[in-house]
Amino acid sequence: MSEVVLEARKIFKDFKDPIIIHVLKDINFTINKGEFVSVIGRSGCGKSTLLYILSTMDTDFEGELLIDGQSMKNKKEGELAKIRNEKIGFVFQFHYLLNEFSALQNVMLPGLKLGKYSDEEIEYKAMQHIKKMNIEKIALKNAYQLSGGEKQRVAIARALINDPLIIMGDEPTGNLDKKNGDIVFNIFKELTEEFNQTLLIVTHDTEFAEKTHRIIEMEDGRILKK
Repeated sequence: MSEVVLEARKIFKDFKDPIIIHVLKDINFTINKGEFVSVIGRSGCGKSTLLYILSTMDTDFEGELLIDGQSMKNKKEGELAKIRNEKIGFVFQFHYLLNEFSALQNVMLPGLKLGKYSDEEIEYKAMQHIKKMNIEKIALKNAYQLSGGEKQRVAIARALINDPLIIMGDEPTGNLDKKNGDIVFNIFKELTEEFNQTLLIVTHDTEFAEKTHRIIEMEDGRILKK
């Protein structure tokens, strides 16, 4: 039986501005361990809003979110922050690296924040992930010295540092040219196939989505296909 990593149950989300706008309507789906899932749909269909809810950043919704079989309902912000740091790795369209830090230091940051391992162990783990991304040559370079493609690979290594249950991406190839976009896709593919990593990626890129295991298609706040 497949291990369910994340489950959305009857999620509804409204914005009041000043009239009520229904942004998400009756969202239900599960994601299993090792699945590579993409979420597609036109701009404004609710993809990013859904990702914010699934990543526990937005708690103002109706319905229930379960991560690793645990309901996120009524959890305090401190508890949610701990779950985010331990169980979720993030890769965004913009890498959000600290420019004055080296690639290695950027990768280490979430591990240092979690405080589960010693600094030496975190540094070792960070280097292993950097090698996995094939960017060990730039490990000691500062972030501002890196190309866009290199920065995104550093961001993926950073997302992996705490051995997350799931990696969530918001348009992770949106800022890259085709060559670097393909490199990022192939890294994700390798993570699922070789390391059984679970991935949930919001994307506008239909070519990217078509190569993932499963597509969740959204329109006007609803799921058309899952």
